[in-house]
Amino acid sequence: MKYPALDVRGADADRVLALVDDFGPTAVEDLIDGLSIFFNNALRRDEARAALEGEFPHATTTAREVDDEDWARRSQENLTPVTVGSITVTPPWCVQDGAAGHSITILPSMGFGTGHHPTTRLCLAALQSVDVRGKRVLDVGTGSGVLAIAAAALGAREALGIDFDADAIANARENLELNAQITNVRFEAVDVRDAALPSADVVLANLTGAVLLHNAALLSSTVAAGGTLIVSGLQTHERADVVDAFRAASVRWSGEEAGWEAVAFNFPSAGAV
Repeated sequence: MKYPALDVRGADADRVLALVDDFGPTAVEDLIDGLSIFFNNALRRDEARAALEGEFPHATTTAREVDDEDWARRSQENLTPVTVGSITVTPPWCVQDGAAGHSITILPSMGFGTGHHPTTRLCLAALQSVDVRGKRVLDVGTGSGVLAIAAAALGAREALGIDFDADAIANARENLELNAQITNVRFEAVDVRDAALPSADVVLANLTGAVLLHNAALLSSTVAAGGTLIVSGLQTHERADVVDAFRAASVRWSGEEAGWEAVAFNFPSAGAV
């Protein structure tokens, strides 16, 4: 399997990432003199390239196709476990028996998170600010499934991860098999535009600022009375708009890392005024 990539040189990295965020990048690697940005499909990659060339006319952009196997090999050379609170996300080649806290094994894949991106770390921190024991958890845009699996490890009664991308669901199920101690998680391919979503006590949505704003009402409707919504994938300049979009709820927790933000909202209990 090949993934479309775009190498960008000669432009400010933060501004590049802010611009391409609207085109759904799935992974980023640092180059000596720039960035290599990966996308789910060539159309999105080419749209991002056109936008970058318009914004940064003196930058150099190079489109290429990357083998998933080659990216996984490089990941095995570079990826190490990531610990957030009591959760450690580890690639299969770094698993250690008897590690403190909860260890979750995630197989790296080009398109889906391994816990190394700031938005995933922020979600893991936010998740641990909530008592999920005995709760129903819904992970919207589950990707690798790491957040749903983490919720179950923290004591959730059940966790459902959904994604419109069939490859994401296949990857998430593969990761679930690597975590034999987790038995109360399932993953389903669902397009939120076409299907009614189940209600949950804790809803996770690690998406993008634009997607969060567009789907604020839908996401809010999935949160059970008195429940919690955790959103991430937004950038610092988008925070005010996202918080306003969920103004029916109150902010209970927020975090920031490298220009990315996550916010946890408390929704009112039934009958609350």
